[in-house]
Amino acid sequence: MRIATVGLILFCVGISAGAQIALKAGMTARDIRTVIESGDYVRIATALITSPLVMLGLVTYGLSAIIWMFVLSRVALSTAYPFIALGIAMTALAGRYFFQEPMTPVKIAGIGLILAGILVIGIGGDGEQASGLQPDQFRNL
Repeated sequence: MRIATVGLILFCVGISAGAQIALKAGMTARDIRTVIESGDYVRIATALITSPLVMLGLVTYGLSAIIWMFVLSRVALSTAYPFIALGIAMTALAGRYFFQEPMTPVKIAGIGLILAGILVIGIGGDGEQASGLQPDQFRNL
């Protein structure tokens, strides 16, 4: 796999993790929590669409989805998709840093296993797009 492709994957995973942090920060803000507790769906919807952090999270998440489509056009799914787990590790670490969420030995071990798995997959295959079923062939299924 080319270094530029790996960079694109890591960028995509990174902004996806960043989107989760923005969404968490937005959804745990005092004003949003108060509105959610009110149970008034119109007020909740209004608060969500006017929250800069919630909107930042949604837009960033959408951007990561668009970038991910480019990744999938270049890399075998079985090679690309495990990198999504890296986002889980990044988000857990960011949760600890930004929200003081507990980082237990079990979570640390899980993050280590995720990183080891990504390393094994990265070493184990070339990651190039296979020439199997082409998108226009889905119409014939």
